[in-house]
Amino acid sequence: MSADVIDYQIIGDDLQAIIITLDPAEAVVGEAGAMMYLEDGVEMATQLSMKKDAGGLMGRLFEAGKRVITGESFFITMFVNESSQRRDCAFAAPYPGHVVPIELENHGGELLCQKDSFLCAAYGIEVDIAFTKRFGAGLFGGEGFILQRLKSPDGRGQAFCHAGGTVLQRSLGPGERLKVDTGCIVAFESSIDYSIQLVKGIKNKLFGGEGFFYAVLEGPGTVWLQTLPFSRLANRVIAAAPSRGGKRVGEGSVLGGVFDMIDGS
Repeated sequence: MSADVIDYQIIGDDLQAIIITLDPAEAVVGEAGAMMYLEDGVEMATQLSMKKDAGGLMGRLFEAGKRVITGESFFITMFVNESSQRRDCAFAAPYPGHVVPIELENHGGELLCQKDSFLCAAYGIEVDIAFTKRFGAGLFGGEGFILQRLKSPDGRGQAFCHAGGTVLQRSLGPGERLKVDTGCIVAFESSIDYSIQLVKGIKNKLFGGEGFFYAVLEGPGTVWLQTLPFSRLANRVIAAAPSRGGKRVGEGSVLGGVFDMIDGS
C-alpha cells in the first residue's frame, strides 16, 4: 500500500488548522476528535488496522487492542472523498500551537511521535504503537512508555503533527546529544536514540523546577520540539483557579474573572 501525496493548506497563526483537498476516491487518516469540518461528499470510515500485512482478522484485532490499551480509539478513522469532484476536509488541534507538516520520504520513511501530537496523515501511512527501547525512558519520560510510529511502506507520504506554542526543528549529527524537557518533544526520526537522564544534584532536583529527569536525544537524525507542552499550560491554568489560591477579579487576573463566572460568584 503506497501513501498518497495530498494537497493541503495550513491556516491560522497560533491556533492553526489544516485543510486537505482530496481527489475523488482519495482518503486521509485522522486522529480521533481532530476533524473540524467535511465538505459534502467526504465520508468517514473506520477500520481496525492500516497495516497491509496485519495477519488477517486476528492480526487486525491485535493491532486495535494495542491502541485500546494505550488509551487510543479501537478503530483507525479515515475520511474518504466519495464524490466525483475535489472536496475539502479540515482538522484542528485541541490547544494553541502549530501544525507541523512532515514528508516521510525526507526522514527515512518512519517517524516516532508523542501519542497526543499526531493530527492526520495521508492514506497508506501506518499509524502504529511503538514501545520505547529502554524501560526507564518509558517509565519516567513525559511521553510515557508508548509512542506512536508513523511509517510508510514505500517510504513516501505526508504526516501532520501538532506542536504546542512554537515548533523548533533540530538536526543532530552522529553522537550529538540534546537534553530536553520530556514534555517538549513532538517527534523524532527513528534513527534518534531516546533515553532518560537523572538531573544531577539534590538542589537541582528539588528546587530547579524542571523535574527529576531529562530526555536525552542522540543523533544522527531530526527532532521536533514544542515551546508549550499542554501539561505546562494546564498546570498554569489550574494554579490560577480561585480554588487553588489564584487571583480574582480586581486583583489583576483575567483568569480569575473567568473562574468567577463559572463559579457564579
